[in-house]
Amino acid sequence: MPEWIHPGLVLIFGAWLIPLLRGPLRKVAMLAVPAAAFVLCLTGAEGTYGQASFLGEELVFGRVDGLSSIFSIVFSLMALIGMVFALHVDDDAQHVSALVYAGGALGVTFAGDFLSLYVFWELMAISSAALVFLKREKEALAAGARYLLVHVVGGLVLLAGILLYWADSGSLAFADLGAAEGSWAWGLILVAFLINAAVPPFGAWLPDAYPQASVTGSVFMTAFTTKSAVYVLIRGFPGTELLVWLGAAMALYGVVYAVLENDARRLLAYHIISQVGYMVCGVGIGTQLALNGATAHAFAHILYKALLFMGTGAVVQMTGKRLLTEMGGVYRTMPKTLGLYMIGACAISAFPLFSGFVSKSMVVSAAGEDHRMAIFLMLTLASAGTFLHTGLKLPYYMFFGKDSGLRPAEPPRNMLAAMGIAAFLCVAIGVLPGVLYERLPFDAPYHPYTLAHVTASAGMLGFTALGFFLLLSHLDPEPKISLDTDWFYRKGAALLMRVVRGPLVWIEGIVGGIYEHLLQKPILGVARVMRRLDGNIVDGLLVGIARTVLALGRGLRTTSSGHAQDQALLMAAGVLVLVVLALGAL
Repeated sequence: MPEWIHPGLVLIFGAWLIPLLRGPLRKVAMLAVPAAAFVLCLTGAEGTYGQASFLGEELVFGRVDGLSSIFSIVFSLMALIGMVFALHVDDDAQHVSALVYAGGALGVTFAGDFLSLYVFWELMAISSAALVFLKREKEALAAGARYLLVHVVGGLVLLAGILLYWADSGSLAFADLGAAEGSWAWGLILVAFLINAAVPPFGAWLPDAYPQASVTGSVFMTAFTTKSAVYVLIRGFPGTELLVWLGAAMALYGVVYAVLENDARRLLAYHIISQVGYMVCGVGIGTQLALNGATAHAFAHILYKALLFMGTGAVVQMTGKRLLTEMGGVYRTMPKTLGLYMIGACAISAFPLFSGFVSKSMVVSAAGEDHRMAIFLMLTLASAGTFLHTGLKLPYYMFFGKDSGLRPAEPPRNMLAAMGIAAFLCVAIGVLPGVLYERLPFDAPYHPYTLAHVTASAGMLGFTALGFFLLLSHLDPEPKISLDTDWFYRKGAALLMRVVRGPLVWIEGIVGGIYEHLLQKPILGVARVMRRLDGNIVDGLLVGIARTVLALGRGLRTTSSGHAQDQALLMAAGVLVLVVLALGAL
């Protein structure tokens, strides 16, 4: 038996068993594949596995240490919970896309080099976009196209950064990039990671796409893209001062936009941005407590945010409504869903004895210990806003509020079971935080249940609830659309196409005329000659091309002359040109 089996590959290849099976065997496979990946992540020993050589560089597909281990555990666990939630769905394409997406996240987590990280990074982008497209509605197709475009652009920026980093350092190893701080490579890689982390102004893709995915697809999407970005930021950019302020602003940004939302799942999507802000801020602070806090909060967030999306998605599925102004009164017939949702609401709001209390407070405390009082206050204010909207406003108007006359039944049992598993874990982590703390990657003891901390949290939550009920008449959701930074690429790309369409048509006509009158006959003649050539000659030509490509690769790796750096700059410039063309293609 191999020393180590890659859990991501188990998900990626195991996913394709699902379309081949029917009936009970199909459902068994839907659960067995992520369960196997979870066991592998839970029991994997630390070490370096899956090493391979490519163009003289060492690729590492299996770097297992404390940081990658804890992220892999929660990613594989979420894949299992998500498949339980989706058991009733008869759509093999969605199931395959979801498991491949989760496998891509595990691939990123275990990648020890930039090349393997990039491959899995792009696999995540494609498979997650499929989850939006597979809703098969007009709005979902448009949102999926925008989502894919943003992540393709982010991937190209990442590739440009990797090429420059390779030329500068002569290595593809992925580790702390502090030594390259201030370089073009460092900046481009950071921007690419920030795009996936949904850091404003790059984050509008998240509330644009997540609510448009299917009820089950959106649950998977809450878990992997932003949190894998948090993982690579912890790995590559700890202590980066810029991230402190970006994260704190992000925490408030998500809360402010959630205030304006009427779409239930879009409101929750903005709170993903807010909560990831705590993690990004923790990475920027860079102390061991802050990095542990970012890791622990990512773990807790994946579970409670999935629970919130599952609860809200259950109401959306059973009522056919998605706007808060169209809901209300469903607590009568969906009490189980209400109860499970409120456990997630307590967790995200950092109630004592729930998971958010023992994870979010680590980042806030790290800001205080680092004497960053402005950051401390910003994060505390964002926490109050989270409770106000996710813990009070959304459940009030979705389950109670004005009676809409809707009397939906509870969702299928598998959906309730998945919510029950997530709810249990939200409580278990809050009651027994040591189980989570023991697996954190850094040595920074923390005790959340101090009298001062519990009292301060209870006071903040109590005053927030009092304010909500006193101002309830002013908090009614309104049927309106809030503009975000996606407006710029929606409108800007359309404007760009209007500007360039004429010149492009003119250039196309010239190129087409040149081909038709000057090149078509010679090319066809060469093709006829090639078909008559001996196969060995053709093979020789292909070998020559391959050798030329390898020679270019060796030249790019050479850092002893400026020529290799010029090559890398030219390749990076070409990638950035593709970025501009991609924007124009919208």
